[in-house]
Amino acid sequence: MKFGSSGVRGLASELVGKPSGLYTEAFARRLVSSGFQPNGQVFVGRDRRDSSQAIADDCMAALVASGFRPMDCGTIPTPALALYARKFRAAALMVTGSHIPADRNGIKFYGLKGEIDKADEAAITNYVAERSNVYSWPPARGTWPVCHDEAVAAYRDRANEILEPGALSGMRLGVYQHSSVAAELLVEVLQSYGADVVPVGKTETFVPVDTEAVDAATLAKLKGWAHEFKLDAIVSTDADADRPLIADENGDLFRGDLIGLATALFVAADIVVTPVTSNSGISGALGFEVVRTKVGSPFVIEGMEAAYGDGKIVVGFEANGGVLLGSDCSLNGKTLTALPTRDAILPILAVIGTVASTKRPLSRLREMWKLPFCASERLENFPLESSRKLMRQLASLDSLQQFLAPFGTVADVDETDGIRARMHTGEILHLRPSGNAPELRCYSEAADFDRATALVAQTLEKVRATASTDTEVVR
Repeated sequence: MKFGSSGVRGLASELVGKPSGLYTEAFARRLVSSGFQPNGQVFVGRDRRDSSQAIADDCMAALVASGFRPMDCGTIPTPALALYARKFRAAALMVTGSHIPADRNGIKFYGLKGEIDKADEAAITNYVAERSNVYSWPPARGTWPVCHDEAVAAYRDRANEILEPGALSGMRLGVYQHSSVAAELLVEVLQSYGADVVPVGKTETFVPVDTEAVDAATLAKLKGWAHEFKLDAIVSTDADADRPLIADENGDLFRGDLIGLATALFVAADIVVTPVTSNSGISGALGFEVVRTKVGSPFVIEGMEAAYGDGKIVVGFEANGGVLLGSDCSLNGKTLTALPTRDAILPILAVIGTVASTKRPLSRLREMWKLPFCASERLENFPLESSRKLMRQLASLDSLQQFLAPFGTVADVDETDGIRARMHTGEILHLRPSGNAPELRCYSEAADFDRATALVAQTLEKVRATASTDTEVVR
């Protein structure tokens, strides 16, 4: 288990029990050291993975043993949990593995200021290492106050202030529900704005939807539903509803960085903070200052905090579509309060609301911004050491040029996160080890979508061909 781009994660079988308790105790000690009073409330939520209930119970028991009062929020969107904890100036933890496979899980921690930062992660990791052999488990079990309905209602009320009443009247929208914690909530919110909503694809078994690397089977479903139900768009989220998924009237995906861009324009942002993996065409020419970071919400939040001041509206977003609203902003004569953690509802409403107000099909929306086309994909079950070895092999410009020779000549390299090469043609190829799963991700930019997709496929094929012989699990 280790911290990735969003919380501590590992195999569920290795997280249930003592490890969950130990990480929670480490978090509790960090809260005390940062000024959080003992006996304070800590709100606890979870996604719908089979292991999440047990891990949440472990965490709540450990919180009591550490002198805190857990508040059980049940299955709930991560941003709803964060919003509710923020209302009470309290801490929170969310049991979720987000988009990673069902046999894995994780815990995401929130302090008094929101998501914990890298310093917090280091302190928690060190505490766990020091206490792993002496930590007493299990603590006493009990029952805790339940506040699921109140927390979800507060999040729904916030969503109901984003658009004008009736803003989506006349639109026919699909909601891919799968096993998302926002499956019913998303239907309710869209209907409240007058949309004709068609729920599709709800499952009892857990589905790990990765909004940044949607598999071929899901893409085929989206196209089928768009055609069958004559939809203007299809919307969904990942498992814990902090990342949106949006497809247009043809069932084609509307990329996450475009979702973030549409949201930034929707709230009239002054400053945008986004990782280096987001579309390179997102620049100051669109009316805001752009700050680039490494991948992961802690890095985006760090960049947002550095950008605050002078009444500026600061928005952060990632290429997976999750949007962080760093500042209060005015919408429809009302104040939408800041929520500096990844959210799915705001960007979904921003994109669909923009489609409704501009009367453009979603497939034509990106034309307004004249951006290059992007594509991304991943190699699953790609061992971390194999990723590290590849990064070392490509560290020199000569080696990188040899590897990318079929695609032209390398003009310059950005090593903010992984290796991002811009070719003399203007095309971009980017390889980056995942921060929270045994995966290698590849991103590309080109003048058209087919070319961008081909670049990713060909690059990953070269990775497979050059991978060491001990990576037979790679597929």
